[in-house]
Formats: sequence, structure tokens, C-alpha cells
Amino acid sequence: MDQQTLERVARAACIVPSQHIGAEHAEEGCRHEHSHILDSKTHGGGYAGPVSRRIFCSHCRLQRWLDVEAALAMAQADVGIIPREAALDIEKAAQLSAVDLHQIAEGVASTGHSLMPLLGALQKNCSPSAREYVHFGATTQDIQDTAQSLEMRDVLDAMEHALDALLAKLAVLADGQRNSLMVARTHSIPALPTTFALKVAGWIDELLRHRDRLGEARKRILVVQLFGGVGTMAAFGSEAMAMLEKFAQRLSLEVPLAGWHVSRDRVTEFVSTLAMVTASLARVADEIRTLNRWEIGEVEVGWTQQQIGSSTMPHKRNPEGCEQVVVLARLAKAQVMLALDAMILEHERDYRGTRLEWCAVADVSHYALMAFSLLTDTISGLTVNDKTMARTADAFSDAICTEAFVFEMAKKLGKSSAYAIIFEITQTCQRNRVSMREAIESDPRVNTVMPAQTLARLFEPRSHLGMAQEIVDNVLGKVASHH
Repeated sequence: MDQQTLERVARAACIVPSQHIGAEHAEEGCRHEHSHILDSKTHGGGYAGPVSRRIFCSHCRLQRWLDVEAALAMAQADVGIIPREAALDIEKAAQLSAVDLHQIAEGVASTGHSLMPLLGALQKNCSPSAREYVHFGATTQDIQDTAQSLEMRDVLDAMEHALDALLAKLAVLADGQRNSLMVARTHSIPALPTTFALKVAGWIDELLRHRDRLGEARKRILVVQLFGGVGTMAAFGSEAMAMLEKFAQRLSLEVPLAGWHVSRDRVTEFVSTLAMVTASLARVADEIRTLNRWEIGEVEVGWTQQQIGSSTMPHKRNPEGCEQVVVLARLAKAQVMLALDAMILEHERDYRGTRLEWCAVADVSHYALMAFSLLTDTISGLTVNDKTMARTADAFSDAICTEAFVFEMAKKLGKSSAYAIIFEITQTCQRNRVSMREAIESDPRVNTVMPAQTLARLFEPRSHLGMAQEIVDNVLGKVASHH
């Protein structure tokens, strides 16, 4: 094997020839395997966790391909396409432990084919008669697409588990903060009174819709691929459709109407849905980050004695978990563009889409599941400063109760006329930096239609919470029904 081929093999197998290891690493024998942030032993934990790493482990992927080959052989035996003895032999031989992974890497590097070296190794492990039936009538993408469906199923299982765990924590948070009065902000400016429970209920409501989306997408997304070279199934003969049904049953996947070698909308739906979920998690995380600011101080993220916020400012307690969730959402969004690009393919087969998906599917899964982990930890350690929330609401009570004045005065003056009066008063107060309450209480246009006791009641923020309590109850009831 020449030097150029050696280097190609080394890259494929993540092995660096010793002469290419820098002098500073020679002693440790560094193999330069961890070049992507996901693989970093020191920083990769912020981008991917054990659940997604297990699903997309390169060795597990090869075993999954072998599992699909075994299911194919058994399904073909079920309908009489190949002998039962051959299928059982193939199923027994389809174990990665019996394969030389270094030889597989060499084979991929030398042939340029992603599956044939593995098939060759599988055939060697079979009896002479059985090896003739390995990969019988299938094409490479049949195996790899079906295996990717299995990967996506594992991810959706993990997503639903993570989502349920987060919903449970948010439900407890909302239930415990039913009476926590706070300022609702629009365009970052104090707007009206609300409760922290209602804010959390809004988070829950959004995530419940994602729970429905994940469930509804399963039947569309999780399907087998077994249609042969160009989608005709010609090599399988008259038992092709029966074989397809058996194949899907063995893998617990759905049966598509037609081959989808170049119809990649299913995979794009998977990537897009995960990116949407991650964006919702980022909205929650960013809201917590904002309310955690010292100028607001309405919530406080958890902190341990081991944590360090800054290398130079000892007082810092940075909400880096919240920030990382936003980072992960932006990375997840980037995968949607790749998935959309993977939909634009030619004729009956085009491998460009598959190679984009191998990155997009794995990466969006890493980022989404890691975002769940980080946000769930944040919610678990969150302190709600309800007294600070109430003080802020009282401090801005003049402004955040003005809507109530409009609608109380509207009973006699009409809404537009009442709004014009309160608008004029409050805008003048802001220009002149004077008290809104004093201006409203002393304005004769207000006094003529509203007694003093009504004025006093309207300046109390808790009297303007509307249906907040009922909305929270409805949302929490929906969470309970999901469980």
C-alpha cells in the first residue's frame, strides 16, 4: 500500500501514522481523533450527551446496517425468496464483533464505497451457500436509509422522554408560582400585570404542541426503504410487496407507498421538527437569562461552589447553561438548511442528499437532546424571587394599570375617548418625568367619571390579572392528561 493510500485509510479510520504526529504529541501517542467540537473530551459535553452519542456511535451505525441486512434476509426467507437456512446463517453472522474494523476502514478508503467492505466482511462470516444471498436484490441506500429511520426512531423516543421530563418540572414550577405577581413586558417595556405561573404556562403550552408534532410525525417519518436500484423492486420478483411488509414488521417501521431514494421530505420533516423544538427551548432559556439579570433579578439560575463565572471577575455567576441552549438552537437551525438542500436531487438516485443527511440528522439530534438536558437542569436549579417580582410590579403600578383605567372610563365615555384621555396624561407624565398616579388622580376628566375608591382599586396590580389563574389550570390539566 503506497503512502497516499495509507494516509487515506488513516483518515477514514481516525488513525494517524506515527510519522505525522507532532513531536509535542509523540510521547502521548496522540491519534488526533477529536477534531470536531462534538468529539472534544474537554468541551464536547456542551454539544452532545450520552444518549445521542450512543445512537450515532460509528460502530453502532455499522451494527445497525448489519441488523437491517439480517432483517432483509429473514423477510426474504419469510416469503420464499431465499432459503430459510441461508437467512438464519446471515442473521447469525451479522455481528460487528466478528468484523475487523480496520479492514473495513481500509476497504472504504480503497473502494470509495460506504457499504461494500462491510458486506464483504459479512459474506466471509457466512457459509459458502449463504453468502450468495447476502444483500439479495437490495441497493446500498435501501440499507442505509432504513437504518437511518431506526436512528431517527431512537432519537424521537429520547426526545419524547426528555420532553415529558421537562414538562413535569415546568408543571410543578407553574403550580408552585400561581400567586407570583409580576410585570408582563412587551417590547422589553413594562406592559400589564401578570403572574409567573402564566408565563410558565405559555412555555408548557408551546412544548405540548411539540409533543403532538413528534407523535404525529412518526408514521410519516419512520418508514423502511427497500425498493432496489431505481425503485421498481424488479430483483425481488412477484413476492416483492409481501417481502416489504415482512421487512417493515421485523424492524417495527412503517411501509411507504413508493421508494424514497430521492424523496427526502421525511428526513427534512425530522430535522425541521427537532430544530423547532430546540428553538422553543431557547426561547425559554433566553427568558430565564434575561430575568436573571441583576437589574431585574426576578429569577436566579442555580450555582455550585465548583462553578466559576469569570477568570478575572470573581463575583460573576454567568447563566451559561441558558446561553448554550440558544447556541444549540442556532446550530440546529443551520441543519434545516442542509436538510432542505438534500431534497433537491436528480432522477431516481442521487447520493448527495444522503451525505448531507448523515451530518444534519446526527447533528440536529445531538443539539436538540443536549438543549433538553441543559434546560431541564436549569429549571431544576431555578430560584424564583417572587418578592422581587411583586416589588417591581408595585413600583410600576402607575403604568401597568393604565389599561384598566381606559376600560373603566369607557363604561361612560366610550373606549376611544377614554383611551385618548389616559394616553395624553401618561405621555405627558413621561415627557415631564412626573408621577402618573398623581396626574391621573388630579385630572378632572377622570374624576368626573370615576370615584376615588375606584381609582384606588384600579391602582392595585392584582386586580387586573384577568383569566390568568384559569388559563394556568387549563394548561396544567392538559399536561396531566398527557401523562
